[in-house]
Amino acid sequence: MVAANYELSWDVLDIISKSLDFDDLFQFACVCKNWRAFHKMYWRNFLALQEPLLVQKSSFFKKSFSFISIPNQKVYRSKMINYFWHFAYSGSSSGYLIMTGNNNSFLLMNPFTRRKKVINTSTFKVNFSYFAYRVLLAFDKGSKDFVLVALCKSSNSLHVYQSRNFGWVTYSTMGYPWMIVDFVVLHNTIYVVNDKANIGILNLNSANIKFLEMKSIPSVTSLSHLRLVSCDEQLFVVHTKPGVVFNVYKIDFSTMKYVKLKTLGDIALLYAPGGNYYALSNPNRWGYESNSVYVLDRSSTKCRVYVGDDNKLPKYIGPREGLHIMRPYWLDWSFRHLHYEIDYSLAD
Repeated sequence: MVAANYELSWDVLDIISKSLDFDDLFQFACVCKNWRAFHKMYWRNFLALQEPLLVQKSSFFKKSFSFISIPNQKVYRSKMINYFWHFAYSGSSSGYLIMTGNNNSFLLMNPFTRRKKVINTSTFKVNFSYFAYRVLLAFDKGSKDFVLVALCKSSNSLHVYQSRNFGWVTYSTMGYPWMIVDFVVLHNTIYVVNDKANIGILNLNSANIKFLEMKSIPSVTSLSHLRLVSCDEQLFVVHTKPGVVFNVYKIDFSTMKYVKLKTLGDIALLYAPGGNYYALSNPNRWGYESNSVYVLDRSSTKCRVYVGDDNKLPKYIGPREGLHIMRPYWLDWSFRHLHYEIDYSLAD
């Protein structure tokens, strides 16, 4: 049958494709017209999957990146990404790995589409290679323009790059009794939270942050860690004190109050080294537990899992981190389907 039609059935091609790494999958489409047509369909479905992949960096001597599917026990490797092994990793956002090089420029690499963007930061005195510890990439709705938000420890300021004008804007917090600690995209708007638990909106048309008039704010201290998470069209705040406190709040915009959750419900929280939290809705569909927290630890190659019962949050009291660069360690969670969008008309 194959000899007569010079083609393999798509069932056979599906079996072949599932055994390939990223580099081989890109070459897969070059074999013939039939394989190219199958690859287009297969890759579109692959990119639409909401299942998170673990990003792991190898030991210093092997110098490689791996992307791991927990439920499928599948490891994807890419030699192309390995070329950028020496870049400092800052985070994952909108499907891109965001890194900085020795020349203090940002490198944005999408391992699933092989798209690459380079942003020059030579006009800044800030060394992003060491201090860009929170990043967010979002695209302008309806165009190819994008925004990169970077939070730097050294200046306690937000630095925002907008591709539409090829320029950086600094949202300085110097002189204020608070500092921005996290940001997410929800409803095409970038929300921020400061270390006092105030919620604000980032104005992309001017270097301003508009803080919302909340009627209730949880009690926080200098030991508190606050992180924003968007999931199921809702905004959540994760409040931890390592070894002491783990609380999750939902922001009720109708009452402008923090609502403390008793359970995560049909949501799983995913923690990555450096203080990044993500949320996975309907986690059972992807082989994860509901009302749970999955914690990556740089000091090991294990993922700790904390599962709560029907009426209580998981018994999780914050991360315990170490770093041993002589062995493989986790970097982050990567969501290939996410493509954050912002609307400039909502930024005023």
